[in-house]
Amino acid sequence: MPVIKVIEVVGESQSSWEDAVKDAVQQASKTVRNISGVEIYNLTGNVKDGDVIEYKANCKIAFPVDGTD
Repeated sequence: MPVIKVIEVVGESQSSWEDAVKDAVQQASKTVRNISGVEIYNLTGNVKDGDVIEYKANCKIAFPVDGTD
């Protein structure tokens, strides 16, 4: 049974929280192999003049490790 490692990352988007989550996974996948899951635990945003102008998603990214890390 593999050991699962979890890291925390923040994704950002100017479109939606869903795109912010996708950004978090895409950015993490540049340096992390075999991502197997994502948990979204906080959604925030920046507001200007009454409009949400940036969406942020705090995510936990899970991936297996082989024990040699």
